[in-house]
Amino acid sequence: MNILQLIDTLNPGGAERMAINYFKVLKKHTENSLLVVTREKGLLAEGISNDPGFYFLEKKNTFDLKALWRFKNILKKNKIDIVHAHGTSWFFAVLCKISGSDFKLIWHDHYGNSEFLKERPVRALKALSGCFDGIICVNQALKEWSKNRLQFKKELVFLPNFVLEEETGAKNLRGNEEYKLITVANLRLQKDHLNLLKAFDQLNERFSVSLHLFGCDYRDAYSEMLKREFEKREQVYYYGEVASVIPYLKSADIGVLSSRSEGLPVALIEYGLAGIAVVSTEVGEVKNMMNDLAKLVPANNSIALSKAISVYLQNSEARKNDAQLLKKRIKELYSEASVLDEYLNFIPKF
Repeated sequence: MNILQLIDTLNPGGAERMAINYFKVLKKHTENSLLVVTREKGLLAEGISNDPGFYFLEKKNTFDLKALWRFKNILKKNKIDIVHAHGTSWFFAVLCKISGSDFKLIWHDHYGNSEFLKERPVRALKALSGCFDGIICVNQALKEWSKNRLQFKKELVFLPNFVLEEETGAKNLRGNEEYKLITVANLRLQKDHLNLLKAFDQLNERFSVSLHLFGCDYRDAYSEMLKREFEKREQVYYYGEVASVIPYLKSADIGVLSSRSEGLPVALIEYGLAGIAVVSTEVGEVKNMMNDLAKLVPANNSIALSKAISVYLQNSEARKNDAQLLKKRIKELYSEASVLDEYLNFIPKF
């Protein structure tokens, strides 16, 4: 079987990392595994852009016929059976399918605002979801949404995200403070960095602590405002986006996520795999992921977030114990082996 992963960009993000992960692991389990990026390579393309299974379409606009023609040729040349479209790339795959290409189409729904599904635009998806042969959802709420709002009647499954283990050493984080907090979240309103900064200000009055932030800078008004807030604080360090955050996580004490909404955050899987304790807002699939092995607090509550982090700062034994147990859980449930078994059972249904 030949399976192609389709994604619009490879800027660092959960959907983008999952497209690469599936591309890599399916090389070991299928005849041919391809990764096609439609619009922008992005930082994550480094390291795989020379792979013979990697293609970049250079799509200029929504209805770029040259890019569509290139994509159809790739499908034909490689005898692709299944296109696995991540996030918004589903639209380009549908265009290809209704213009005559023959393949099965799986849409992978990574929608992060799963706390606000009532506000999600549905008209285009509902009209064209008949072209999908199956849907993979990253949490149960999205699965119910596809079933009820899209009224999708074909194969539908919830599959958790997973992270590939990397054999890498640690990279030093800046500063000399005793405790290092780290957060991996692009500079978007959904990630609620302001809530995290308020919590950090409270912690900074009591502890020798620093905050290290990783994530894409979209250079819009919101991210510019955030960067000004970062610069006001001596113990806050912003690194931008990096190809792999795991080496930095290994130098941290606690991984923090302060989002207002999430699907199934890859960042928390990375925190757990790196062996650090986790404090997060209780959104999306987070509670089921952590299973009482992390400190969870309501969204948009900086006092609760500060208190939860301080519990781990004051009790190193609990912090290390929870981190160790969480790492074991992540390896069991969010590893390549556990998720891929379910995926390979799902695929033959088409």
